Amino acid sequence: MARTRRSYNQYCGLASALDIIGERWTLLIVRELLLGPARYRDLLDSLPGIGTNLLAERLKFLAEQGVIRRAAGENERGYELTEHGERLREPVLQIAHWGLEHLGAPDEGQEVRPHWGFLAVQSMLDPSRAGDADECYEFRVDGTDFHIRVEGGRATAHEGRCEAPAMLAVTDARTFVEIGSGNLNPFMAVVSGRLSLDGDEECVQRAMALLGLIEGAEAPRKRSQEAVEAV
Repeated sequence: MARTRRSYNQYCGLASALDIIGERWTLLIVRELLLGPARYRDLLDSLPGIGTNLLAERLKFLAEQGVIRRAAGENERGYELTEHGERLREPVLQIAHWGLEHLGAPDEGQEVRPHWGFLAVQSMLDPSRAGDADECYEFRVDGTDFHIRVEGGRATAHEGRCEAPAMLAVTDARTFVEIGSGNLNPFMAVVSGRLSLDGDEECVQRAMALLGLIEGAEAPRKRSQEAVEAV
């Protein structure tokens, strides 16, 4: 017997959107596909706690609504967002950034995956702070590589490594999310050995400001000194 989907039954754009993406797990499926096409097994592995039948149901419904489709090429057995689904990128990133502010200290049982760090970077990125310097900031989070490229006053996030990064940050996924949520000062993370930062100090400052982790150019020097004094 087919399951009857619930509806808010309201003539409202927000209610209409929630009728499609408001059910549990649905936006997390969209999150995974914002990072690129994924096969069914990959989605199942990246969504710990979802049942295989529920995932199949959610994928079928999203395909019927034109949000996702079967991927072509080497990922032909997987799924990808349609152009219509891709329009969810900015709203999802804004929700993710809003949600970072509500994250407390992580619990031992909570899952965290390296590729979620790339989504976190995209949600934290403030293009208005790009500045005039043309440079690249690279992040290696549990072996997953991504970078921010600043060029011509524009800042964009990309998967993979970049050539000659002006700053290289190496850490684990849990630390990265803790820093992004404001629960861990990045310079305290450096002092404690949970984060490695390699690059000219001014480049590090610009990268941190671009991600909204500091307010002004002098903040890194001041906070780093406070961290040393605290130790």
